Amino acid sequence: MAAAKPIFSHETFRFFRDLDRHNQKAWMDANRERYQQFVVLPFRRLFEATAPAVLQFDSRFDTSGRTGANFSRINRDIRFAKDKTPYRPQMYLRFTAMLPGGRESGQLYAGLSADTATAGYAIYAGPKRKESALALIAEPRVHGNPKWLAQQKKRLGRRYESYWYSAKKGEWTKHNGWPMNHDDWKKIHGWVVRRKFAPAAATRGSYPRELAKIFRDLFPLLRLTSLPD
Repeated sequence: MAAAKPIFSHETFRFFRDLDRHNQKAWMDANRERYQQFVVLPFRRLFEATAPAVLQFDSRFDTSGRTGANFSRINRDIRFAKDKTPYRPQMYLRFTAMLPGGRESGQLYAGLSADTATAGYAIYAGPKRKESALALIAEPRVHGNPKWLAQQKKRLGRRYESYWYSAKKGEWTKHNGWPMNHDDWKKIHGWVVRRKFAPAAATRGSYPRELAKIFRDLFPLLRLTSLPD
């Protein structure tokens, strides 16, 4: 059987490095064809390669292929941001499910930037924590089954990095490790469990299969923390 053809090339990472150095509209306009060829189209192919596996986990995942739903936006909203550069030098593919009330579940994601690739699970509270899946689903379930989180840490801790965020007056603070106690979960605004890769890993033909394995490993976190029964 012939080896699978790689989806990404080193030109994808070169584009993000160049964008990071020349983060201006004039440069982006001049390099729009590179962006389409080495970022947009490969991410579309990665979506097509991984969406069927994700739907096998749960049919509620959004696989519409829309920007915003499955693909991050490269344009930065600079209206209220401290960083006024117009573009983000990275791109993410994500799979999430819409919950009652217009809330989003956690997400399974894969991202590329100038010098690294990441893949994993993430959940964020959004602007109204009390109405989020973190507050309404994750926190009660973790409190009701405290052994579950210890079991997940034992299962995943050696292979995946975990960190979480608290927030106070709009300022986020990163905490390394697993949010293991009740006090953590009272103030958690985001949680990420992920694996980091060198760029070479994302340029192999086996990369979509590796992502499918990661998503399978981490889907139980998403299911318990954000999907209704």
